[in-house]
Amino acid sequence: MRIETIVHGTLRLDGGAMFGVVPRPLWSRERPTDERNRCTWSLRSLLIENGNRLMLVDAGMGDKQSEKFFSHYAPEFNDLDASLAALGYGRDDITDVFLTHLHFDHCGGAIKRGGANGDLLVPAFERATFWSTQRHWDWAVDPNPREKASFLQENIRPLEESGQLKFVERSVDSGGRPSDRSCGAIEGFPEMDILFVDGHTESQMLPLLDFGGRKLLYMADLLPSTTHIPLPWVMGYDTRPLLTIDEKARVLREAAEGGYTMIFEHDHLHEAAQVKMTERGVRLDSAGERRDFGW
Repeated sequence: MRIETIVHGTLRLDGGAMFGVVPRPLWSRERPTDERNRCTWSLRSLLIENGNRLMLVDAGMGDKQSEKFFSHYAPEFNDLDASLAALGYGRDDITDVFLTHLHFDHCGGAIKRGGANGDLLVPAFERATFWSTQRHWDWAVDPNPREKASFLQENIRPLEESGQLKFVERSVDSGGRPSDRSCGAIEGFPEMDILFVDGHTESQMLPLLDFGGRKLLYMADLLPSTTHIPLPWVMGYDTRPLLTIDEKARVLREAAEGGYTMIFEHDHLHEAAQVKMTERGVRLDSAGERRDFGW
């Protein structure tokens, strides 16, 4: 197995939205803002090669939206094709695109404009299978008012229309409660388990990889950055913030006890980190680049 990261670029998001009820003097020490109170965040994907399969975990926000849309987020884009080529790959090598959830900054790059006049919306990875879950898909195609602005139908509907969409099964117990974990759910990636979390949005999926007995966990929007490690520091975007706190406690404890290396999708300062148990609970142990932790 080979594991790499791809940075699609950056975007800016309102600091208050990213840190919820936490006062600005606390979070702005590490996350300074621009004149519009926006912090800079990365758009970082995971790239996993296993045998003849190549999986991209999340696809960034893409570049097909309007100038007005982008004015809210001030994105700076990297050339995805150049980033892939630097690692020895091309778009057609990608066999699977695993979408942790369908907010625009995670799935927008899965769809691009095509056709002679750019009037068609088509998969950006022509040979790939796109993975979501039925529970989250249903949540996204009929969005609640709180998340409607994040679930852009031009990012979502073309996935279904392409015929390339498949669903990861999330089982339920005898009481109808959905599972927290699925093991080896995607054929071709037996070393990848999935942790399900529901505080940010319904059925967000976090891939957990086993590589020679070491564990790597992609945090998506459960934990956007090292600054979000304290349990009450949750985003204003979360639909169920109290549930997010419970899920963070569970996952961070597992990460500390298991020595997991966490990969951050949005942390502009740190690609990866590990945590440890202390008398005050789970705290940051060390942060840096993924390769600092042997990955």
